[in-house]
Amino acid sequence: MSPTSETAQGGRRLVIVESPAKAKTIKGYLGPGYVVEASVGHIRDLPSGAAEVPEKYTGEVRRLGVDVEHDFQPIYVVNADKKAQVRKLKEQLAGVDELFLATDEDREGEAIAWHLLEVLKPKVPVHRMVFHEITKDAIQAAVANPRELNQRMVDAQETRRILDRLYGYEVSPVLWKKVMRGLSAGRVQSVATRLVVERERERIAFRSAEYWDLTGTFSTGRAGDPSDPSSLVARLAAVDGSRVAQGRDFGSDGQLKTQNVLHLDEEKARALAASLADTSFAVRSVESKPYRRSPYAPFRTTTLQQEASRKLGFGAKATMQVAQKLYENGFITYMRTDSTILSDTAVAAARAQVTQLYGADYLPEKPRVYAGKVKNAQEAHEAIRPSGDRFRTPAETGLTGDQFRLYELIWKRTVASQMKDATGNSVTVKIAGTAADGRDVEFSASGKTITFHGFMKAYVEGADDPNAELDDRERRLPQVAEGDALSAEEISVDGHATKPPARYTEASLVKELEEREIGRPSTYASIIGTILDRGYVFKKGTALVPSFLSFAVVNLLEKHFGRLVDYDFTARMEDDLDRIARGEAQAVPWLKRFYFGERGAEGASGGAADAGNGDGDHLGGLKELVTDLGAIDAREISSFPVGDGIMLRVGRYGPYVERGEKDAEGHQRADVPEDLAPDELTVEYAEELLAKPSGDFELGVDPVTGHQIVAKDGRYGPYVTEILPEDTPKTGKNAVKPRTASLFKSMSLDTVTLDDALKLMSLPRVVGTDAEGVEITAQNGRYGPYLKKGTDSRSLTDEEQLFTITLEEALAIYAQPKQRGRAAAKPPLKELGVDPVSEKPVVVKDGRFGPYVTDGETNATLRTGDSVETITPERGFELLAEKRAKTPAKKTAKKAPAKKTTAKKTAAKKTTATKTTAAKKTAAKSTAAKSTAAKKTTTAKKTAAKKTAAAKPE
Repeated sequence: MSPTSETAQGGRRLVIVESPAKAKTIKGYLGPGYVVEASVGHIRDLPSGAAEVPEKYTGEVRRLGVDVEHDFQPIYVVNADKKAQVRKLKEQLAGVDELFLATDEDREGEAIAWHLLEVLKPKVPVHRMVFHEITKDAIQAAVANPRELNQRMVDAQETRRILDRLYGYEVSPVLWKKVMRGLSAGRVQSVATRLVVERERERIAFRSAEYWDLTGTFSTGRAGDPSDPSSLVARLAAVDGSRVAQGRDFGSDGQLKTQNVLHLDEEKARALAASLADTSFAVRSVESKPYRRSPYAPFRTTTLQQEASRKLGFGAKATMQVAQKLYENGFITYMRTDSTILSDTAVAAARAQVTQLYGADYLPEKPRVYAGKVKNAQEAHEAIRPSGDRFRTPAETGLTGDQFRLYELIWKRTVASQMKDATGNSVTVKIAGTAADGRDVEFSASGKTITFHGFMKAYVEGADDPNAELDDRERRLPQVAEGDALSAEEISVDGHATKPPARYTEASLVKELEEREIGRPSTYASIIGTILDRGYVFKKGTALVPSFLSFAVVNLLEKHFGRLVDYDFTARMEDDLDRIARGEAQAVPWLKRFYFGERGAEGASGGAADAGNGDGDHLGGLKELVTDLGAIDAREISSFPVGDGIMLRVGRYGPYVERGEKDAEGHQRADVPEDLAPDELTVEYAEELLAKPSGDFELGVDPVTGHQIVAKDGRYGPYVTEILPEDTPKTGKNAVKPRTASLFKSMSLDTVTLDDALKLMSLPRVVGTDAEGVEITAQNGRYGPYLKKGTDSRSLTDEEQLFTITLEEALAIYAQPKQRGRAAAKPPLKELGVDPVSEKPVVVKDGRFGPYVTDGETNATLRTGDSVETITPERGFELLAEKRAKTPAKKTAKKAPAKKTTAKKTAAKKTTATKTTAAKKTAAKSTAAKSTAAKKTTTAKKTAAKKTAAAKPE
């Protein structure tokens, strides 16, 4: 598949890339002989629902989209929202002499290229064009040096896709039946959720320990200067040769886990400090050794996500979106890579910039080479670096906002990777004294001086722990020698308490997944996005907090699908998939063993080793696991003891605490706030929830009907209702429904009165009728008080107006033109800066569904755990990015119903003017009947397909 000499001299060539932005950039580098089009991502995939599966397939194939009985043959369909693009590509292909498939050079990009071949069926020469950066030289070199499609990479990606489909479509329905509808399971997302849940379990089980120590400030008696301070601060290290206990010496149970250490409590610490009041101190020892720190390797996907989180506050998804923009516009190399390798061109560019910006003293004699540390890395890629054979400094790029900040981070890291080591000295000084009671005490202080900063002049890596000391931090100690006398200026007593393990952040979770070799670095951003979207995890600041729902899901998976969320098993699956990519294992035998188990895979060549290294992991098979659901007790897996007879349960409408059995005497129940972190649900807090007014509150008897009136706390908030007699028919044509009304926002369950309830239940109230006899009513709705006349609704400004507004006042309101949207634009609640994707200002506003972020084009409601006060710009950009990713499908699904509604309204009107208008519209439409019919057919098909896919479990 190389360009022919004839076509190299003339003819037209079609180049297909993945994104329109990339197409626009590349078009400028190729000239008039090339047509550059985008596939806009994947053009086809496994069907999202049975309606998309061709009629010839039946049974399990229609449900799974994979024919598990015939070598796991996948059923591919062109995505409904890509059919128009496919038609466009076919039209473009018809007029060219060559086709270049220029999708990304990774497994997914290779698979997209293969799908394009399968769908377009080109009759012209086809070339696989690959590049790592979008520069003129790189693009022209890629055109001149194409390669063959890598079928092994395609097969490996297809195996991953099939595996993920089987996992998601088989396990997710179990969660629907046993926990809650709409949940999902996934090969990596479920394991990632388990990691977050296990960390929270550790926090719940954690018991703090208290320990004390002493801190001394010691003076040399000399006048100090910055290079030789006059005093140093040292911490008590030992008493009579026994090391003083620190936080690391205690276990999670609060007990000492280290032997032969001295545990000081407050009383002992204060007594020791008092006994040192008149003690003379001297330097016992000085230990000095050279300090050397080498630069960090250039960025790969995961380290970029981690550093962007630490230094810029970006979520993993936001990082990848900004990086995608930088790549597509030619500023950086490909951002999905496992490699830390730099090309010779990049090394030369970095070294030239080191000399230019920092001087020859900072340039090592030989270029630095970084070996790949990631298992099964796709080493064909480079590390993430500035593009080109001469790096543009951040100031030279013309970038702004988050794109500038991320480019600067990448640029600094790349240049620093080719600089000299930082060098200096580290010193430990031990100070001795004798207490009044004769005990020997030893204080210790550590220092570090950097004599040559080397790469640190350009870049210093951040840390996950905000309290951690960064590499460039110096701690200078006085120049002292053994035997030097020191005086104690102050000896203070310090109390400490051990802390539970920190929750994961996006950065630390990405690091954990990579260290456990679970999933692929290129997918971590989407995995974290998924567990946030599904409600398994929410954010408090940057911390990832598991919901109570995730506890129930993980509990079920651990007890009944243990292998599927086992960390080692998941990592081995990743190894197996990479072996398939290298041609060392066969996909079909591996899938048979995974899905059907050992017996189902009998007779399949290579199956024994391909699915679990022959260790018996797959004896049962996925299919057998999901068909044996009788042993799963839905209530048991969703129940967790809190203490003192209180249980936390995860119900269909959210978490709640309960004491005693339902309908039993003394039974108590109370809802738990959904944004409560699980480790904050203590017995004391649960008691508070149970003590709050909940359940049915008897308000009194309606003097007209004689029915008991009660107030309740329901799924949609507090409300009042009447208790009908037991013999009241509840079904059939004579059924009677109890009067019910929601409380106003100004009311609460513990203050609402019988009079309030009767007033609320009197709504809707008939205000009167207009001149045409149409009734006007005052009603309390989901979004507040309003008037209703036919289908015309008008908001009221005050709840009390529902009971006081007169007909004249109502008619005056209706005499005014109806305002579309909000009556007046409210000022934003918070400004977040410029969005890196839309490049428009983002603000937080107050909407009828609560606060939301918007850039003027896309709106995204704040989620559980987000608040106006704490939301960061990066979190706002992330919410908008997630909303954009979902928006196209939603818009498509709404088109057909909207047209039907309009048609019905038009038909329902009877006036002569309306009929005349309708006739004109009909005449106009008839001139384009074919086009309209075609559009309606397409819309209807899209709508049907989207409805079928409404509960997609992946």
